[in-house]
Amino acid sequence: MITERDTEHIAQLADIAIHREELASFTSRFNEILEYFDLLDQVGMAEESGERAYNIFREDEVVPSLSQEEALSNTTGPEDGFFRAPRVM
Repeated sequence: MITERDTEHIAQLADIAIHREELASFTSRFNEILEYFDLLDQVGMAEESGERAYNIFREDEVVPSLSQEEALSNTTGPEDGFFRAPRVM
């Protein structure tokens, strides 16, 4: 269980300003969150669900694509058959 002192310490570590009148509310919310985690810890995982895993991805198929000229037709100022991008450094 989180105390108000714990909440103050967590706020200090996270560099969050919590006003004195908000401290009880935050502490209550922290404890509610921890209760949810306790519930999740109690949920058991089935060893084997009986379901089989299937590959749902399609096989790659070679299809016609754009030519180099078509791909570069909407760019401004291609260079040597490539897209020209601004210099990074």
